Amino acid sequence: MDQLFQHFREEERIFLEKVLGWKQQVEETYSHKLTDFLDPREQDMTEAVIGSSQEVKVMFFGGHPNVERKRAILYPDYFNPEEDDFQVSLFKIQYPDKFISIEHRQVLGSLLSLGLDRAKFGDILFHENQVQLAAAKEYEPFLLMNFHEIGKSKISLIPIAFSEIIEPKEEIQEMSSTVSSLRLDAVAAAIYNLSRQKVQSLISGGAVKVNFRVVEQTSFLCREGDTLSIRGYGRSKLVSIEGKTKKEKIRIIAGRQK
Repeated sequence: MDQLFQHFREEERIFLEKVLGWKQQVEETYSHKLTDFLDPREQDMTEAVIGSSQEVKVMFFGGHPNVERKRAILYPDYFNPEEDDFQVSLFKIQYPDKFISIEHRQVLGSLLSLGLDRAKFGDILFHENQVQLAAAKEYEPFLLMNFHEIGKSKISLIPIAFSEIIEPKEEIQEMSSTVSSLRLDAVAAAIYNLSRQKVQSLISGGAVKVNFRVVEQTSFLCREGDTLSIRGYGRSKLVSIEGKTKKEKIRIIAGRQK
């Protein structure tokens, strides 16, 4: 197991141990285990723990194959998970779209202000003036009863079928660059074409995330496969580290959302 942990950062060990506990629970009870919504990094870690285990398998669902946040089912080999087993509800958010516009951060903030944990709901999807929300089915009654406002705007939640889901589309622009080190400030400055000083202020201001977690240390070392995001600048991924140039610079390939 130490061999598994060495592929991940020390701060990720707590989650890895949680997954090990889920796996052990499935092995001992011979019944499936449904998780909360997991971000893409947590899904990767869950798959790494389960690996090629013959006794326990894992499947993910969040409303559509292309959504980011998904619930996982860990299950013994006799069990065949179906859509309903993931207990995901999908809602359309109805609001006076002729008079106001709604942003992702406003929806997220309103949900959190109800006391909901972020792990209890999935992607918040937008297309033109349409807004949809995936959530844990066990919280459907709570949401229908309590989620009536976003900011100062009155809203209504309408349960809808997965066939009506807004299909998430992501356009990625790949780029290559060289960096002096794999420090977060150096890598982010290269990917986003910002000055290192500007990136440092964004990091210290809590505007930068690595693998969906805020990182406030400019010296944080990035790894191949890390997902980076900067508030107001979008998301990117450090696709690969290609070695060093003759001038001892590190060559990287990154993908950035258009």
